[in-house]
Amino acid sequence: MSDEKAIAFITCVNDEAWYAECLLYLRHLRLPEGFRADYIAVRGASSMAAGYNEGMARSAARYKVYLHQDTLLVYRDFPQAMLDIFADESIGVLGVIGCRSLPRSGVWWDGLRCYGRVLHACEAESIVDTHLKEPDGSCVEVEAADGLLLATQYDVPWREDLFTGWHFYDTSQCREFSRLGFKTVVPNQEAGFWCIHCPVEKPLAKSYKEYQKIFLKEYGKELHPEV
Repeated sequence: MSDEKAIAFITCVNDEAWYAECLLYLRHLRLPEGFRADYIAVRGASSMAAGYNEGMARSAARYKVYLHQDTLLVYRDFPQAMLDIFADESIGVLGVIGCRSLPRSGVWWDGLRCYGRVLHACEAESIVDTHLKEPDGSCVEVEAADGLLLATQYDVPWREDLFTGWHFYDTSQCREFSRLGFKTVVPNQEAGFWCIHCPVEKPLAKSYKEYQKIFLKEYGKELHPEV
């Protein structure tokens, strides 16, 4: 039985300083009355999908928030906002940035209609407000959302059999939920951004293209790109 009054924050950790910063923000979130938060750090994961499956297995919380160690969740009312969106039981995944329709490449940011907002702090003195389209209402359905933060209200295994590294695990998970009939959504953040993401700028790893091919082989026939 899942714990309906628990929210688990699950993070793969290989940098304790970043995770400490991430936790600082998580511990300052306002929890709805009667709710508790669990903070699950997965260390030594062989892949993001494997780490998230381990974290999932360690928690009975109905609501799970999978986030990067360098994601700072600054919107203090996130828990209530998440619950409000998940009141629609057809919604399985909540992200903060993604695309309405995946392009043929399978890369969400190549999509024609991208939604969401994230503050990117890649360097100490360089902060970029990545502010894309806003939903007309409280949220909009997307085909894929970025893995910097993905919240779920149902447990669906991450495809660690296919994605044995650090790429495409997030887009895959959105497709896995879709296969089960559940939607992925991005919220309206017009009033203010929910997350600061602090990734180190670096070229895409060579393995990215390999996982892109794996993704397209598995899900390519399910994509209906906009033209």
